Amino acid sequence: MRRPAAASVLALCLVCAACGTTAGPAPSATSSSSIPATGASGCGRPAPAGSSTLHLEVDGHRRLVIVHVPAGYTGATAVPLVLNLHGSESTAAAEEAFSGMDATSDQSGFIVAYPQALIAAGSGFDWNVPDEPLLGGTYPPGNAANDVAFLSDLVPDLAGRYCIDTSRVYATGVSGGGRMASQLACDAASTFAAVAPVAGLRFPDPCPAGRAVPVIAFHGTADPVDPYDGNGQPYWTYSVPVAAQRWAAHDGCAPTPQTSSASGYDLTDYGGCASGASVELYSLIGEGHEWPGGPAMPSRITAVLGPQSDAVDADDVMWAFFLAHPAQ
Repeated sequence: MRRPAAASVLALCLVCAACGTTAGPAPSATSSSSIPATGASGCGRPAPAGSSTLHLEVDGHRRLVIVHVPAGYTGATAVPLVLNLHGSESTAAAEEAFSGMDATSDQSGFIVAYPQALIAAGSGFDWNVPDEPLLGGTYPPGNAANDVAFLSDLVPDLAGRYCIDTSRVYATGVSGGGRMASQLACDAASTFAAVAPVAGLRFPDPCPAGRAVPVIAFHGTADPVDPYDGNGQPYWTYSVPVAAQRWAAHDGCAPTPQTSSASGYDLTDYGGCASGASVELYSLIGEGHEWPGGPAMPSRITAVLGPQSDAVDADDVMWAFFLAHPAQ
C-alpha cells in the first residue's frame, strides 16, 4: 500500500534525468556526529529511535550518512542493516523521503542507512560506479572517491556504533543507486547478503563474486530514464531482463524461469540457484522511473519520470526477500 506523502516529498523539484528526485530534509529530525566508531561491537549501546546524520572522514573525504534507527531499538539484540542508495543527481535526504523505507524499518525492526555520494552533479551527487560513465557519457574524475570501498567499509563502521547482525546486511538503491547496489553484489559479496536494485539492475562485467548472490529487482516497463528494453545512456545498453538472466547464470539458477502475472506487474523468478539463492524481477507494467509503493509524487514529477502505481510495494517485498536470504 502506498505510504502517505511526507511534506518534504510534496516539495520535490523536477528531477534530473538519471535519478531520482531531489527533496528537502527527510521528515525525521536529524542530528550531526563526527565521532569515529571504535571498531568494537555496538551491541549494548542504546540509541534513540529516528534519523540522525553522521559526518565521517574517509580517505580524506568528508562523507555524510543518514541513519534511521527503528522504534523499539534497544541495542541489546543484533538487528539487520540495509544500505539504501540515492539516484544520480540526488541526495541521502531525498532517498529517505523518496523510498519511504523508514516506515518499513520501524515496522520490521531493521536499521536503514542512507549514504551520500560525492561527485557533484545537478542539485545532488553521483556515485562512482567502477568503469562506468556518468549521465551524459562523461567518466568520474580521476580523483573521485572509491565508493565500493566506502560502502563496504561503512558496514563495520556502523556495526561499531549500532548492534548489527552482520549476516543480514543488504543493499538497495534507485537508478544510479541501483547500479551501485548491483556493483556491490559483485565486488562486496562477502559483505552484502543480497541486493535489491530499483530501476537500475545491471550485471557488472567482470563480476568477481565467488558465490551466488540473491538478487531482487523492480523496473517499470515505461521507464523513460533507464529504458526497460535497454538502448539508453552509455551506462545503459542491454535490457533489464538480460541483466536478470545474466545474474541467474552467475548464480547457477535454472535456465528457464517461472513467470507469473498479477494486476500491474509480471514476475520473472529464477529458481534452482546455487546455495539457496534466487533471482527475481518485478516488471511493473506501464510504470515509469519510480520506487514502487513509495510516497506519491506530484504530477510535475510523474510528467518527467513516468507513471507510478500501487501494484507492488518495493519496501515490503524486498524486505521479505532479504529475510529469506541471510548470508550463507
